[in-house]
Amino acid sequence: MHQLLVIEDNTEVRENIAEILELAGYTVHTAANGKQGIEQVKANKPDLIICDIMMPVMDGYEVLHLLSKNAATATIPFIFLTAKAERNELRKGMEMGADDYITKPFDKIELLNAIESRLKKVSAIRKEYETNIDGLTDFIG
Repeated sequence: MHQLLVIEDNTEVRENIAEILELAGYTVHTAANGKQGIEQVKANKPDLIICDIMMPVMDGYEVLHLLSKNAATATIPFIFLTAKAERNELRKGMEMGADDYITKPFDKIELLNAIESRLKKVSAIRKEYETNIDGLTDFIG
């Protein structure tokens, strides 16, 4: 069962997303701001992170920046969830390394499809580059 982390400062939105994901069979951890999110990543190393951008204490951009600097967390798929739909905001997130960008309000199927797509991609990459020396050599070479 995949573990997901939802970082969202709006309690109602966070709880609704967690419920949708739990009903879909995921184990869900939540955090109310970016700082708590970073702590959750350290404690639970999720398979995927869904993160709001505009939050108190530490925003989503800061969360992604910190995670991308750590080799242990840099490859965790990261989906921004935000009300900001401007093109330049979308580009900023993608250039920082976000894997997807979902704008609020969103459809639960849209959210689930984005998650499943990212998890399948990571799984395929892991299968292609097995954790043995030949796989590592293929990956580097």
